[in-house]
Parts: sequence; structure tokens; C-alpha cells
Amino acid sequence: MDLTQIVKEQLLAHYGGLLIYLLPLLLAVIIARTAWFKGQFGEYLVSLSARLFLDRHQYHLINNVTLPCDSGTTQIDHIIVSRFGVFVVETKNMKGWIFGAAQQKQWTQKIYRRSYRFQNPLHQNYKHLKTLQQLLDLSDKQIHSVVVFVGDSTFKTAMPANVTQGGGYLRHIKSFREPVLNTVEVADIIQQVESGRLVRGFGTNRDHIRHVKEIVAQRDGQEPCGD
Repeated sequence: MDLTQIVKEQLLAHYGGLLIYLLPLLLAVIIARTAWFKGQFGEYLVSLSARLFLDRHQYHLINNVTLPCDSGTTQIDHIIVSRFGVFVVETKNMKGWIFGAAQQKQWTQKIYRRSYRFQNPLHQNYKHLKTLQQLLDLSDKQIHSVVVFVGDSTFKTAMPANVTQGGGYLRHIKSFREPVLNTVEVADIIQQVESGRLVRGFGTNRDHIRHVKEIVAQRDGQEPCGD
């Protein structure tokens, strides 16, 4: 038996049990650093806070809704239905300084000396809102766009009232106090969304991701834009 084989056997004998625990931990760390996990975790935080701090008798939360639209599919992070309107919520889990304005096509995320451009989330959520508005036949007074940033980010420019951080989105939603829907209409909207959504699952997410990649291929993605 050569020396290499002996060393391998000794390492396995002494540290094999430890590796059984370390490998899953290492895998978890790798997954936690992916954009997919950060997005999922951000959506989970927003969903959890809505369930904890919005009156469930007045606000109905629907998560992760994929709807068919003219160009393929559109995926909505959260829909909150109430007598005070339908709120279409887009979640961003980002860190660093955030620069942007309502009419800008792209916003900027700055982390130390690196800057990255990303699509204006208000524009991104506009398609979600219009798809849902058409499906439900709602007026502009009955449906609202909300963007919420979670994570260690700081706004460095003035933001519209419907672009919020953390629990600020809850205060924004609660600021709507005039009923624009009755209880029957609220129940009907919930039923329409649930029946109109595509069946949740890996296939639905995969098809939507493919559709998004096709769109991104036609324009600039989230790339560094300077030091």
C-alpha cells in the first residue's frame, strides 16, 4: 500500500465523521450566497411581516403568483387584497447604496467602489400591475404598486412614497383608509387570482425564468458600470 493511500485512510478514519457534518454546512453556505436564495429569503421576510402585522380579517395575502400575459408570463411576489385596494408588491433583497428616480429606466446599486445597474423596480412592477388590473378589471384607484427593499441597503436619493424599506411597506399599505371595494368584490378578486394563476411548481418557475432570460438577452443586464 503506497503512502498516499495510507494517508487517505487515516484521514477518513479520524475525520470522516466530521466531514458528514461539514459538507451539508458548506453546501448551505454556498446556497445562501446565491441570488436565488437571497430573493427567496427576501420574499419570505415580506410575507412573514404581512402575516404578523396586517389584520388577516382585512388583508388577504397571496404569495408567488405567476400569471399568463401577452408576452409569456409575469411573476408577482405578493398580492395583498383588501377593501382599501389591491396591492401588488415587488420585493428586492439588496445591500449597499441605492440611487434612483421614478422615471429612470435603470437604478444603481453601489457597494463600496463598485456600481451595478438594475431595472427600475417600479417599471418592473408596472407590468405585474397592468396584467393583474386587466385580469380583474380594476380602476387605477383600486390597484396600487408597492416596492419593498429588504436587506442592508440605504436609499441615497429621494424615493416615491410607494418605494419602501423593511416594514415601511406595511405603513404605506395601511395609509389607504378609503374603501374602494366591498366584501363581495374582495372575495371575487381572491377567487379570480387563485383560479387565474398558473399551477405552482418547479416547471412554472423554470418556464418563467426562461422567459425572463429571453427578455434580459435583448437589453443590458445587471452589470458593473464603473469603479
